[in-house]
Amino acid sequence: MPFVYDFDHSHRRPPMELKDLLGGKGANLAEMTSVLRLPVPHGFTISTDACRAYMAAGWPEKMSGEVARARARLERKMGKRLGDPVDPLLVSVRSGAKFSMPGMMDTVLNLGLNDESVEALAKQTDDERFAYDSYRRFVSMYGRIVLGLPAEAFDELLDSAKERAGAGSDAEVPVAELRDLVEAYKDIVRRDTGRPFPQDPDAQLRGAIEAVFRSWNGPRAIAYRDHEGISHDLGTAVNVQAMVFGNRDDDSGTGVGFTRDPATGAKGEYGDFLVKAQGEDVVAGIRNTEPLSALRERFPKIHGELLDVFARLERHYRDMCDTEFTIEQGKLWMLQTRVGKRTGRAALRMAVDMTRDRAIRLSHEEAVGRVTAEHLEQVLHPQFAGSGHTVITKALGASPGAAVGRAYFTADDAAAAAESGQQVILVRTETSPEDVHGMLASQGILTARGGLVSHAAVVARGWGKPAVVGAEKLRIEGASFRVGDTVVEEGDWISIDGTAGIVVLGQVPLTAAEPPAEFEVVLGWADAIRKGKLRVRANADTGADAANARRLGAEGIGLCRTE
Repeated sequence: MPFVYDFDHSHRRPPMELKDLLGGKGANLAEMTSVLRLPVPHGFTISTDACRAYMAAGWPEKMSGEVARARARLERKMGKRLGDPVDPLLVSVRSGAKFSMPGMMDTVLNLGLNDESVEALAKQTDDERFAYDSYRRFVSMYGRIVLGLPAEAFDELLDSAKERAGAGSDAEVPVAELRDLVEAYKDIVRRDTGRPFPQDPDAQLRGAIEAVFRSWNGPRAIAYRDHEGISHDLGTAVNVQAMVFGNRDDDSGTGVGFTRDPATGAKGEYGDFLVKAQGEDVVAGIRNTEPLSALRERFPKIHGELLDVFARLERHYRDMCDTEFTIEQGKLWMLQTRVGKRTGRAALRMAVDMTRDRAIRLSHEEAVGRVTAEHLEQVLHPQFAGSGHTVITKALGASPGAAVGRAYFTADDAAAAAESGQQVILVRTETSPEDVHGMLASQGILTARGGLVSHAAVVARGWGKPAVVGAEKLRIEGASFRVGDTVVEEGDWISIDGTAGIVVLGQVPLTAAEPPAEFEVVLGWADAIRKGKLRVRANADTGADAANARRLGAEGIGLCRTE
């Protein structure tokens, strides 16, 4: 059985049914390419079988030939060659496990650039700044992900370059600074590894593929799988895809969009985008984004095309979809899709709405199957009691619910404080996958940067943790943060409301949430489906527990503790 499959490979059954082999991302890329015929850049998938073989015994002998042949097919389709000194092809190398693990494994963009091909890219596009911006991104990503160098070393140099140039964002750094950054980044690689930055595209590609395989067993991926109950034996696929460039010019951009609101379940576009940026800029939360609705003003034609794609995806998958897209010089490209993660409130609303949606028509049985026990638990999470609280800042409510805890500013400190029995709010400039253990330990998450589809927002929604993101007035200074004249030190109490997007000083009393109307509807359907087959009883320690269980439909007490 082969290890490598082109996106347009003719499988004997629908690609979306082959997630065990192709991983979720690879299966959906094949589905969008060969079934839906959406505008997807060409590429190929290295299977989960290859990953498991690699983890068992190292690089499989037959894989080198398969990857080389797939690369040659990709080059023919694109009319370009990887590393070509005249007209270079660049690719991305991304993970793609069977089950979605947002941000937990690794991605490398702009692979194929070297000291020769960057000059060719500059000449070909007549845009030296774009070429060197792409090269500095590649050297940084490759250094961090493939060579294991600390991100801080690259980030500090970029921050210094922005400061020297008076640039407010990465997109404003001039080409001279970008050239110097590339050389400085390569110096870091040479100093810390004892070897020059690899110039051979074959070596670059193999290094990136191996790094993605290794990231399956990285600490953050293991912690995420432990929390989600995902097997550690599945392995990840690797997707190699021709690059399209959201950082090309002012008619280019990148974004993440959902076909419905994953926080509330409301029908309609939801997401963020950035002009003149690459995808990692959006999900990493390193720049505050624009809402997807703003595309209507900036790129009206693209906005219409994107809404049409959203509608087609929902009809095809019969569910809310999460997408990543890039606009390159006024052309829309779809880079991935998957069934999107959602809050409990959103799951209930979508389940009910989709039974009434003529394009989807879920049965009651299907609708009940879309709502998990964790979703039901989430909608009973507490909210702020009363009003008149001292709000110190307002930002984006990215994951609903209220949380109260002591402020901690690193994932390690948050995890340690939680281990000692404290309630914790993790406060970060932005979160990254390395923060996952601190996010798991926290009652809620607050970030100074990022949008509704940033890493913090997506992970918090998936776990039902309240989150407030993009708090632009919040200035983190070591182990404290400042908003105007208000200073919050490590260990001080704060409260956040992830529905309203507010941050409050001190401990706000919490009260039980009122479940949405869809809660009773879905439970009613569940009762009808189980009637005569299954009875539900509750565990109760108090009379109040028993009364609440009865109110929610329990037919008796299964376990009552009296000790």
